[in-house]
Amino acid sequence: MVAKVNSGKNILGLLNYNENKVKEGVAKCIHENQFGCNVDKLTFKEKLKTFHGYINRNHRARTKAVHISLNFDPSEKLSNEILNEIATKYMDKIGFGNQPYLVYQHFDAGHPHIHIVTTNIQQNGKRIVLYNIGRNQSEKARKQLEKEYKLIKAEGRGKHQSEIVKPVDVQRAIYGKSETKRTISNIVRFVTMSYKYTSVPELNAVLGQFNVIADVGKEGSQMNLKKGLVYRLIDDKGKKVGVAIKASSIYGKPTLAYLQKQHKLNAALRKPHRDRLIKCVKEALGNKGKITKSSFIKSLNKESVLVLFRQNDEGRIYGITFVDNKTKVVFNGSDLGKAYGAKAIVERLTKVDSDKVSISDQHITTSTHQQIRDTDLGIEQTVRELTDARATDFVSPDAATRKRRKKRKKKGHSL
Repeated sequence: MVAKVNSGKNILGLLNYNENKVKEGVAKCIHENQFGCNVDKLTFKEKLKTFHGYINRNHRARTKAVHISLNFDPSEKLSNEILNEIATKYMDKIGFGNQPYLVYQHFDAGHPHIHIVTTNIQQNGKRIVLYNIGRNQSEKARKQLEKEYKLIKAEGRGKHQSEIVKPVDVQRAIYGKSETKRTISNIVRFVTMSYKYTSVPELNAVLGQFNVIADVGKEGSQMNLKKGLVYRLIDDKGKKVGVAIKASSIYGKPTLAYLQKQHKLNAALRKPHRDRLIKCVKEALGNKGKITKSSFIKSLNKESVLVLFRQNDEGRIYGITFVDNKTKVVFNGSDLGKAYGAKAIVERLTKVDSDKVSISDQHITTSTHQQIRDTDLGIEQTVRELTDARATDFVSPDAATRKRRKKRKKKGHSL
């Protein structure tokens, strides 16, 4: 079992997130504590009113909302009764036994998991200290419950598995075979958390493996000018299909502004993996003067490296991108060095025009899919999530819209 504890200011955002999952049919509220009524009979307003009854007793505290997730191994089949027992005992052990909380079972991932919404403001107005709660109380509770319920231990899931949550189901998205928003959201959340990319095209090199694309709109379009971003499904030829999903509607809000912040961080985090990628490209090229394009691609695929050739409308290759699915990094060839740029690589290849290798031929293989499921998923970030109670605001899109309207009204009055 893996436990994650996140904190923030906005209980409305947390409640909205989980209740929207219920409306979408991918979650169910299965348990309550201190609400005095069965969950099936509780309305949204009643849930929010109970939380505010505690939160409003402390006007000084910055952190007033807590979001917890308990994640189980995919092989574990747990009934609602057992999940409720585990949630109740976990909350008791971390000091939240007398707090109001709601337990939601989610069905939008490849592993069983529950989300718990609560507040750290007590009935007497005092706050429960969250500092190091993930590393101390939560970690202790996790180990005790694993033993009591004979759950698969986090430490037993392979290297670093005690520090990470298993990825969501990121099998290739096939348009028409899965619920669009759910599929896109799962893939985008997994990729943006796990991979180190430094531009939207680099991000798309990864997303394209799962038939998803981040779309900033055509140059000069309203969406492009306003720095908007949507995510869409694409077919094997790269053609956009289905409805567009706004970045702001996906949990975690992977908007353009968010991605741009990640680009700077990722530029530093990917550096340690540069040498491995260079070595892979060198070995794929070999010592011979020439190699066919298809052989070059297949050789890199064996090392879980995807290579994408960027072409203009005339078919001329002007760039090359490498996605290392083993170390979760993306590099343009020129960033690896002059010898690995498009011009230098193409000069070493034969049958560049005749080898029509489409993007569908380069989708990650079954073995690489398994590596993505089994290897580390952005350890630097997830370790912090598991060991610290992070200060995170969970603001719903509706709340954000209302906030913008208020700002506009104030601006109008000042004029």
